[in-house]
Amino acid sequence: MFRASVNDQESFEISFSGDQPVLNGQPLQWDLARLNDRTFHILHQNRSYTAEILQLDPAEKTATLKINQSVHRIKLKDRFDLLLEKMGMSAASQTKINHIKAPMPGLILSLNIQPGDTLRKGDTVLILEAMKMENVIKSPTDGIIKTVLINRGQTVDKNQVLVEFN
Repeated sequence: MFRASVNDQESFEISFSGDQPVLNGQPLQWDLARLNDRTFHILHQNRSYTAEILQLDPAEKTATLKINQSVHRIKLKDRFDLLLEKMGMSAASQTKINHIKAPMPGLILSLNIQPGDTLRKGDTVLILEAMKMENVIKSPTDGIIKTVLINRGQTVDKNQVLVEFN
């Protein structure tokens, strides 16, 4: 069983009976045809829909779908996520990242942030030169920079805290 939230508002329970999807306890009668790798044609209750997968993140269990001309963000929770939630825990609360550490000793070649900057997961934070190679250090999470503890041209040790998040 899964729980799907759409655009952080509507919530649906999804399960399967064999190959047949069941939505909120009711079998979902549809005809699904794959048009290409990311696009599907759906026929449901005599209405035609074109669904395109715009973004898929299996690790975060999220997808962004364009259905006809509307974009929807889908977040799935599996039975383990639901159990953790029921117990008052969530995977997100246990993985809060407060800082970035140097993965290896090296020299800070460039610094692309300053305190107060808002970062998205995957944004470039700095470039660290180690063993004659430039390593792009990216933000592991969304957040706001609280403190930058290093400067351009500074040498750093492995596991040294470089940046702190709020």
